[in-house]
Amino acid sequence: MPATLNTEPNIAAADDFYEALIETHRDLAPEQSGLVNAKLILLLANHIGDLDVLRQAMAHARAGIAPVGDGSAGVAGPPARAAPVGGPRKEAS
Repeated sequence: MPATLNTEPNIAAADDFYEALIETHRDLAPEQSGLVNAKLILLLANHIGDLDVLRQAMAHARAGIAPVGDGSAGVAGPPARAAPVGGPRKEAS
């Protein structure tokens, strides 16, 4: 049976992950941040290792994003089912 992309909340400490992700990008120029994102994507894709799951993830990430030059602002709206990363964020105190 082919593997399926899990889009349900699956990160035990979602807020901690989010903070670590933000910290990873702290003090980087936009170009450096983009490079970090590209490297992170490739590392995680290698870890997943299943081309079918990776294709599902790419299609899900691209859903609702209009191609450049089609006259839209670039975003056509949210996909039918957005991939949650962990639920609501805690308010800063």
